[in-house]
Amino acid sequence: MKKRPLILVTNDDGITAPGLRTLVKVMNKVGEVVVVAPDSPQSGMGHAITVDDTLYCKKEKIDNGPQTEYSTSGTPADCVKLAVNEILERKPDLCVSGINHGSNASINVIYSGTMSAAIEAGIEGIPSIGFSLSDYSWNVSFESCEKHVEHISRKVLEKSNKKNIILNVNFPKIRKGAKYKGVKITRQAKSYWKETFDKRENPNGKKYYWLTGEHINLDKGKDTDQSALKSGYISIVPIMYDMTSYSEIDEINKWNLNG
Repeated sequence: MKKRPLILVTNDDGITAPGLRTLVKVMNKVGEVVVVAPDSPQSGMGHAITVDDTLYCKKEKIDNGPQTEYSTSGTPADCVKLAVNEILERKPDLCVSGINHGSNASINVIYSGTMSAAIEAGIEGIPSIGFSLSDYSWNVSFESCEKHVEHISRKVLEKSNKKNIILNVNFPKIRKGAKYKGVKITRQAKSYWKETFDKRENPNGKKYYWLTGEHINLDKGKDTDQSALKSGYISIVPIMYDMTSYSEIDEINKWNLNG
């Protein structure tokens, strides 16, 4: 009998987050599921790893599903490292991360713990997908995402040929009962966060700050993730961890940096 694909599930919102519980339910239809996820929310951690503290890992039983689950004290990237190097007996056929509560489109991919877990899996040579829904409500329904999450995951398993493909999949926020207009393969929109700090003072007179900000989209292109989401489409951006700016190499070589 052919082995079912081994699927590693993780996230950055924590092991009990509704988005992850939905992802586990869907992935149980696709393969053998092992969950390794943070024991507390780790949003905005980016690709941080734990190097100056100990890591703890605990076997969990969250629901009555057939999956095996572990919570860890680490970051999303730590979760993948622990899973691949310590917990799993064989290399996963797929890593899925999410479903994140909130968009990870455009510049958000840089800060995202959800996507950093997917990228870490890609570095390990594992096809991976980060799923995000553009709704920050903790009680949001992920029902509209489920069939698309399953379909995309099955396609990656079928077509990736074990390559370290990494997909950033974002779902737009839609009304209850509405349907997505379709799927678009897009590029990352050029954008940034215009940050401000809410400065306050505690009862002891010590100043502290809350980071706030506004997302600024600088990209008017129709082929971007932001454009697709705004138009009601699911956006898929293939991403890579090689951050070399190849277009600049020839120009910088002309700078005579050898002196």
